[in-house]
Amino acid sequence: MTIHFPFQNTYSALPANFFARVAPTPVASPRLIKLNRPLALQLGLDPDLLSTPEGTEILAGKRLPDGADPIAMAYAGHQFGHFVPQLGDGRAILLGEVVDRDGVRRDIQLKGSGPTPFSRRGDGRAALGPVLREYIVSEAMFALGIPTTRSLAAVVTGEPVMRETALPGAVLTRIASSHIRVGTFQFFAARGDTDGVRALADHVIARHYPELKGAERPYHALLAGVVARQADLIARWLLVGFIHGVMNTDNTSISGETIDYGPCAFLDAYNPAQVFSSIDEMGRYAYANQPRIGLWNLTRLAECLLPLFSDDKEKAIEQAQEILGEFPQAFTVAYNSGLRRKVGLFTARDGDEALIQDLLDAMAKNEADFTLTFRQLGEAAADEAADVRAQFTDPAAFDEWAGRWRQRLALEPQSAAERKAAMHAVNPAFIPRNHRIEAAIFAAVNQDDYAPFEELLTVLAKPYQDQPQYAAYADPPLPEQRVTQTFCGT
Repeated sequence: MTIHFPFQNTYSALPANFFARVAPTPVASPRLIKLNRPLALQLGLDPDLLSTPEGTEILAGKRLPDGADPIAMAYAGHQFGHFVPQLGDGRAILLGEVVDRDGVRRDIQLKGSGPTPFSRRGDGRAALGPVLREYIVSEAMFALGIPTTRSLAAVVTGEPVMRETALPGAVLTRIASSHIRVGTFQFFAARGDTDGVRALADHVIARHYPELKGAERPYHALLAGVVARQADLIARWLLVGFIHGVMNTDNTSISGETIDYGPCAFLDAYNPAQVFSSIDEMGRYAYANQPRIGLWNLTRLAECLLPLFSDDKEKAIEQAQEILGEFPQAFTVAYNSGLRRKVGLFTARDGDEALIQDLLDAMAKNEADFTLTFRQLGEAAADEAADVRAQFTDPAAFDEWAGRWRQRLALEPQSAAERKAAMHAVNPAFIPRNHRIEAAIFAAVNQDDYAPFEELLTVLAKPYQDQPQYAAYADPPLPEQRVTQTFCGT
């Protein structure tokens, strides 16, 4: 049986130093855990064929589909602020690119598919837990409307991987509009390879920013485009309480998608300084630090592009700083407008930001659940009796704020029903809560039970809808269920 992937590969046509050609390492006895059938159809693939033993072998890296040109991409990166000149795909192999039904080019990558020249003494494999985490969270982010890589399939390999203990091995099939990162530019810039930087920039413009092709200063426009997308993306993260966990430059996508779901997590109680990642001991990537780090990462990209801006280095730096200077305003506009929608304000008035900040301050002081507070605020907009105040350790703190909020709502033209519907459209009822993810992983890894994983995916596919039969999934963790640390899983 031949399973056809309509590959149209462009990255592997770039110069040889952009990647290493390497095939996935075959595995013993792959078993399909989950296939994302709607995504397969969107990619022009046949989900029924992918579900066969032959299809499962492709998704596990045991056999190559026709037309595949498997490569591991080269990149560098700042990891927790320290520059590493060569990283690269150490446990991921890009099979190729397809153009989906909307005309968008997508990478199809196997994550956990064996060693590559960039593995740095690693085994190139992935454990089941991190594969399930990425599948759950990336698909939840898609349903939340946040730009993200997607998950096409998860396969167990039938082989253990050795971490602290032996764990079931697995492979994730990841879909991205590309896997080009800030660190990809850094790889060439660190080597003084201006031709490589230019070739990469031209490729990125053609692939992600085609409207810039005729621009008078295309490389300046490219930096401005990436700045705008990252500002919008990070604002969207904060508006749903998402913490990436490892915002290294090699985990910052040029396309503006969320990529690399390692120790990521969502806020339960609102705390701007919240960190979950076990390796982020200094809080570099804490929830509220994410905009600052986003700009730091974009500054590293700008440094790579300086030779393309001008032969006069001082002039190039000045031009880059001007473009980078647009980030704070772009982020603030996206974040504040999102916050206004979350509290039911659809016109902008003086004092709105201060009013919303007062709510956030009260939430932080009173350990209010981030997701539930905003969701129940939608109920409160239509019903005075809605019990938002129960989220606060001191309910009077909410009462004081709510009086001012209702005065402000009275100046808006919407009816109560319209306001509630609009607020519910931006305030999810369901997020991938950390304790639910851990429970699904535990059942799969320790009991070979995927029912919790499947049910969680079902709930998260409709995050903005009330789902009475799954109401418990909206609940925050009990004290004994709280997840205080998440792990990279590499």
